[in-house]
Amino acid sequence: QVQLVESGGGLVQAGGSLRLSCAASGGILSFRSMGWYRQAPGKQRELVAAIASGFSTSYADSVKGRFTISRDNAKNTVYLQMNGLKPEDTAVYYCNTVPYDHVYWGQGTQVTVSS
Repeated sequence: QVQLVESGGGLVQAGGSLRLSCAASGGILSFRSMGWYRQAPGKQRELVAAIASGFSTSYADSVKGRFTISRDNAKNTVYLQMNGLKPEDTAVYYCNTVPYDHVYWGQGTQVTVSS
């Protein structure tokens, strides 16, 4: 069974950068579209970035131009490079397939941006 493990979160000042990683174990997701989702306190989980098996990407308007999603199929890993972070980016970040599959939700990684 595939498990997704997110890492790389932390506390950063506004304007700073973080790189999140999502490692897939127990299987291969090379042929699946993958995405990074986030959930802020009191808000619904939202998809912020997606990458198809063919490496085309898409982004939510709120992160476009600041976040970059990438994947390394040889390592079964998906990345999210986050630059120009804002306090409103504070959330727990998760990776999952696109569309998501409930069985793949992991613990996520907390990103906190201070002003």
